[in-house]
Amino acid sequence: MFFNEDHEDIRELAREFAEKEIAPKAKEIDENDEVPQEIYDKMSEMGFFGIKIPEEYGGMGMDTRTYVCVMEEICKASLTCSLKLSSANSLSTAPLLLAGTEEQKQKYVPGIADGSEFMAFGLTEPGAGSDAGAMTTKAVEDGDSYILNGRKTFITGAPFANNTVIFAKTNPEKGPKGITSFIVDMSLPGVSVGKHEEKMGLRGVATSDVVLEDVRVPKSEILGEIDKGFITAMKTLSIGRIGVACQGIGVSQGAMAEGIKFIKERKQFGQFLAEFQGLRFMVADMEARVNAAKLLVYNAAYKMDMGEDVTKDAAMAKYMATETALDVVSKSLQLHGGYGYVKEYPIERMYRDARVLTLFEGTSQIMQIVIAGAVLK
Repeated sequence: MFFNEDHEDIRELAREFAEKEIAPKAKEIDENDEVPQEIYDKMSEMGFFGIKIPEEYGGMGMDTRTYVCVMEEICKASLTCSLKLSSANSLSTAPLLLAGTEEQKQKYVPGIADGSEFMAFGLTEPGAGSDAGAMTTKAVEDGDSYILNGRKTFITGAPFANNTVIFAKTNPEKGPKGITSFIVDMSLPGVSVGKHEEKMGLRGVATSDVVLEDVRVPKSEILGEIDKGFITAMKTLSIGRIGVACQGIGVSQGAMAEGIKFIKERKQFGQFLAEFQGLRFMVADMEARVNAAKLLVYNAAYKMDMGEDVTKDAAMAKYMATETALDVVSKSLQLHGGYGYVKEYPIERMYRDARVLTLFEGTSQIMQIVIAGAVLK
């Protein structure tokens, strides 16, 4: 129902790439806190950064389900290696494709699609996470420009971004209805990045603050209409949540594979762990949960491809897939016993990487608010 032969061919291509090029380097990436450029170069050659981007802007012009197939396979091997790919097909380009002028699309999207450039997404602030409308970053009109002042936090890829979509209040008295989005060149005077955050997981892709001090941004770099930026942000997050949901089902399957491999090889009390009924029931529960989450993700992707409003569906997919990931990865570590707690085994890294999934691009509690709001409207 959800996938056709073309989708499965690309899935197989992504699976082979992930197993041969990423999985053997995943431990090294975590330890060195860096993704080798050769991995990104190969992703670029395969067109992964432009899967969903229209062909007229340098992308492959494929659908959301194709993106899900690729993301799912990459995330089985490494969540870190999916971040730049995911951003290129969601947070980096969605604001441009949703609200940008033709000139802006032609100027910025092709470089993102071929992986040569990166555009960060600057919404979260130290005092405005789930409550994005409480942001304090301001943009004041000054002739043919706007002067931006503020601080964004937890911005993925900020240290190496060429540009960042910055959301700032142009009419603070209007609250969320007074927010405008801007394309900010990271080399402009007054733009700086904070320290490289030492994260629990997802090591290999830098995360930092973006600091704006009297940054002059030309009006030509306004993205969309004045005071309509919050709408752009929310629409973008709906797209991004499908990507995070893919990360959830991907890491769940990767973790399950590690757990099953371990209990099939290890013996206790004279028999393989896989023969103990209690552990078999645990595996059955994991398998059922992962498949239920996969169906929600696939359904959201299918509806997006059909042009339907997926606000609720994307929230449900993100909520269930990421909460499932925490449960399944934890259970897989449990299957390993004490070995799961040491860095020699991949499950230790997966456990750390997966923890952020219920936090970024909308916490599980925000997803519940979105879902309930759609049901009870």
